[in-house]
Amino acid sequence: MADVTNLRSPAEAGLSKLFESARKSFATEEAISREEAFRFFEATGLPSRRVEAFKYTDLRAAITEAAPPAEAPAEDAAKAAVAGATSFAKIEAVRLTFVNGHLVAALSDLDRLPEGVTVAPLNAALAQGDARLKRLAPVEQARENPVYQLNTAFLADGALISVAEGARPAMPVHLRFVGAGATAFSTATRVLVELGAGAEFTLLESHEGPDGVAYQPNDALDVRIGEGADFRHARLNAEGRAAVALSTLSVRLDAEARLETVNLVTGAVLSRHQIYLHVAGENANAVVNGAALLGAGQLADSTLLADHAAVGGVGREMFKTVIDGDATGVFQGKIIVRQVAQQTDGKMKSDCLLLTDDGQMMNKPELEIFADDVACGHGATCGAPDDDLLFYLMARGLPRAVAESLLVQAFVGEAVEAVSHEGARAELIGRIEAWLAARG
Repeated sequence: MADVTNLRSPAEAGLSKLFESARKSFATEEAISREEAFRFFEATGLPSRRVEAFKYTDLRAAITEAAPPAEAPAEDAAKAAVAGATSFAKIEAVRLTFVNGHLVAALSDLDRLPEGVTVAPLNAALAQGDARLKRLAPVEQARENPVYQLNTAFLADGALISVAEGARPAMPVHLRFVGAGATAFSTATRVLVELGAGAEFTLLESHEGPDGVAYQPNDALDVRIGEGADFRHARLNAEGRAAVALSTLSVRLDAEARLETVNLVTGAVLSRHQIYLHVAGENANAVVNGAALLGAGQLADSTLLADHAAVGGVGREMFKTVIDGDATGVFQGKIIVRQVAQQTDGKMKSDCLLLTDDGQMMNKPELEIFADDVACGHGATCGAPDDDLLFYLMARGLPRAVAESLLVQAFVGEAVEAVSHEGARAELIGRIEAWLAARG
């Protein structure tokens, strides 16, 4: 039987040309293998509905052209772009500012880092052969993902953040990603965060860009949480409404480590946030929440893989999606419990609130359990606002629109309440209120 060869799409052919052009600028001896990453991507291509993990988010159909990598902006252009960035702006934080995927030192606080925190720009780390680069990609399953490998192949900039053993900086670090431009462009950034034993660290992450421009960000955050360390992470996707935004979070947890991560999505015409967890140490605790507010043809995909490979791990995953108009929500979650991971306690839930009859929600929760002493479960719900609750609120004088907004706030707020940082939690709640106000 003859082999069947899939024809490359115009976007895939364009990515090959862009990579061949970009490879001339790569250092001859790099700690990351861009070539290997791109060959992996070439073998798989842009995933389509035929790939089970992308069954509901067809990137081959969504990405019709390969946008060229954005060049580093001039300082004046970077300042103009950042002037309009409002995410987490009122929070006192150490900011690392990326404009079009490039770290802008003049707009970053590299000279006022908290005690116990060090930051190395990724380009400098590559030039110097920083040993920490070998610790990128801490979760094996992420390395089998074509979106993640595409990020590695076109990696332009990022940062290596180290938090010393026992350090507890009072101020969070804010990764501020801002896109700017009048024509389509792409970005690829990678940030590695390493927490020493017993450290506590808060990271804020925001993504903003221009409306009406079909830009293509692909960002990745790798995290290694040391023994007994506590990592808190709040992420906001407020990308431009024409953007196709891809992102990956991969986290390794050592013994007694704690993770708190919350992702709120309001932007991009298509977004996919991939989360890979590897519970490597005993009695680790992970809280993974997400919320998406969608309308006007948007699609937001949250895909989670939680791999428990040690005794006594606790996982709590909660995702809330609000669908307005003809938007589409996607949740794919899988909990794997290895045979060694006895006494694992894992709970995963996806809830969707449909505000119209035109939207749709795709839920696909899974459990794969090889241990016999566990408490694991998953669930998914989808429905319209409760008529009885609406009637109760309206009977007390509230207009229907106000009553419905209160129900939406309470629904989404359950996921956002997990954010420990008070200012970040208030920011995300404010974004929810702004989305409801714009909806009218």
